Amino acid sequence: MKPKDELKLEAIAQATYQCVLSRGLGALTLADIARSAGVATSTLYVYYPSKQVLLDALFERAKTVTFARLMEGDGAQLSTKARIRQIWLNMLENRLNNQAEVVFLEHYARSDTISESNRALSARFVGVFRQILECGQAEETLKSVPLPFLMGILTGSVLETAKMISQQTVPNDASTRNTAFQLCWDAVKA
Repeated sequence: MKPKDELKLEAIAQATYQCVLSRGLGALTLADIARSAGVATSTLYVYYPSKQVLLDALFERAKTVTFARLMEGDGAQLSTKARIRQIWLNMLENRLNNQAEVVFLEHYARSDTISESNRALSARFVGVFRQILECGQAEETLKSVPLPFLMGILTGSVLETAKMISQQTVPNDASTRNTAFQLCWDAVKA
């Protein structure tokens, strides 16, 4: 069997992300993806025999790559604040630089089509972040509230900061990042 062309796989992935960004997951068709990727629909079926297989594979790939991006520069030797700041900054950069991929991940994760294996993968990755927050609570650095509140504040802050930067309401610079993170930190610190 002929090996799969990595350039075509990447084109298919990027086309899928862009189609979901512009049309949503429900309206997504393999024909639209193939057209956007510049491949024949029959070629797309060689790589992914169904829409579900395509979505499952792309989510696993994107989630794994995203997790690596988010954890870059993190280390157990850092203080809780430094770890959360690093992850927060990574989340912001990821959202700004990979908008279509992030939207795809969000749509798929909220859909009825998410596979059990991808649900478990997401839970494992969230578990790493939960551990950092739990350690912060145990050392009394973070507020002693249910973790979903802390996670919501952190991710919501990233989302809103990315929106303001994208809409050019605030500049895309270190001062904006510092201010946004400090406001977020003030909301979660003990």
